Amino acid sequence: QVQLVESGGGLVQAGGSLRLSCAASTRTFITYNMGWFRQAPGKEREFVAAVTWSSGFTDYAEAVKGRFTISRDNAKNTVYLQMNSLELEDTAVYYCAASTPGSVISRSLSGYGSWGQGTQVTVSS
Repeated sequence: QVQLVESGGGLVQAGGSLRLSCAASTRTFITYNMGWFRQAPGKEREFVAAVTWSSGFTDYAEAVKGRFTISRDNAKNTVYLQMNSLELEDTAVYYCAASTPGSVISRSLSGYGSWGQGTQVTVSS
């Protein structure tokens, strides 16, 4: 398993921006596709964005497309989520996830074998 630590969450006004980071403790970071998920109070955890190991392909949930950008720096073992034009509905705990080795990029929770502890993002009006 991969140890993942998220950072960068906080309180922001609607329309503002935040950048989340997720540091992975593994020497084989390049072998993992990476994803971001979120969970709002009383709701199920949902897919936000994913990126392949080479950054050659990215995928986004419709709700964040055009506002959020996922990227990764394999030299730093870190994946990022740049969130712009934040909306009240973006308030949630955001989780970083690493895919099971060798798997294809996925929107499903079952496609990921390692999870971070989460970072809270709160958007206020």
